[in-house]
Amino acid sequence: MDIDFIQSAFAHRIGGPAFGTKTQLYKFEKIKQAKREAQTANPDKILIDMGIGEPDGMPNPKVVAALNQATREPHNQSYADNGGATFCQAVSKYMHAQFGVTLDPEMEILHSIGSKAALSILPACFINPGDVSIMTRPGYPIFGTHAQYYGGEVHALPLLEENSFLPRLQDIPQGILDRAKVIVVNYPNNPTSACATQAFFEELVEFAHRHGLIVINDAAYASLTFGDKKLSLLQVPGAMDVCIELHSLSKSFNMTGWRLGWVCGNPQLIKAYGSVKDNTDSGQFLAIQEAGCTALNMPEITEGLVQKYHRRMENLVHALTSAGWPAKPSKGTFFVYVRAPKEAMGPKGLTYFNSAENFSQWLIKEMSISTVPWDDAGAFVRFSTTFDAPTEADEILVIKELAQRLGQYSYRF
Repeated sequence: MDIDFIQSAFAHRIGGPAFGTKTQLYKFEKIKQAKREAQTANPDKILIDMGIGEPDGMPNPKVVAALNQATREPHNQSYADNGGATFCQAVSKYMHAQFGVTLDPEMEILHSIGSKAALSILPACFINPGDVSIMTRPGYPIFGTHAQYYGGEVHALPLLEENSFLPRLQDIPQGILDRAKVIVVNYPNNPTSACATQAFFEELVEFAHRHGLIVINDAAYASLTFGDKKLSLLQVPGAMDVCIELHSLSKSFNMTGWRLGWVCGNPQLIKAYGSVKDNTDSGQFLAIQEAGCTALNMPEITEGLVQKYHRRMENLVHALTSAGWPAKPSKGTFFVYVRAPKEAMGPKGLTYFNSAENFSQWLIKEMSISTVPWDDAGAFVRFSTTFDAPTEADEILVIKELAQRLGQYSYRF
């Protein structure tokens, strides 16, 4: 049977007839390939992997035990759909305790199968062909990808170091604002590790009211902040009129693979999300939601993670600055985002770098240190403090080895 028609059947949104025929490797695949090559070339040299963007630890044993018990309950074996009510009630309690935000668990909260799933669903609620989504860059592309699937456009707002990696809302052209429906932000931010200020959130809400925009804040790292009061966009007066916020148990509770989070905020927007979600999935396993309730009632889990990531970040920044890097500790997340060098002088002479990706590849191959490069708004590399180190003593050894390797070279930025 002739199956040539299959290649011509692919939708244009995923590449049309050219789908699957391109050989270009994307950033993260290049990193994986370079890591494999480095380990093959230097089998006796331990790879220091600071490119991983997910927690390195296990979930709390009490949360695992709660899941084990909940899987045995007959009432948890049915479809979850947009339930269950118990999880939404636990979220409401958590949001009030952590952020001082009061939410109706029936009207203003719905669970998600992780933030990624929610961001893929939300464009179907708002985007028609020709509508514009304003998104910060660098950033997580999922909302924009799906907005473009629906015929929408994406306008990128660069996150620049000179503006503390906050977007300059006044730089958005009027022609874009005339067609824009949504502005998507992510604070605390991945990859820049920047934290929004109360003043910026107030400016954003006022801007949204003035221009008729829906605001979506991907707040997956909202509980991983150091020292300052934890911020939620929904704390701002007027935010509930135009905003929704996404939260996740992945980063704050070491539950990445469990795929559980929530969307909260304006009840009309939550209703729209629930309507599309109801036609997209059948909800996360109720037993996982019950275990999530256990986690949300144990804020000490997150407090312990905050202490660990803060300690690691301070030690990592010290190692980088000792090697001559312009690194600064952030106020949240588990990332250190630092400008990539333009050249390095060391045992093999002088090496020039024309991009962050070029430097990141060199770093893996020459030093077996893995980072993630970003060239969207200047050349930067992201170090993650979620590297493999079971104990504090192991942390010290890893960072000491990192400093030793980096210290073989001098850098120009």
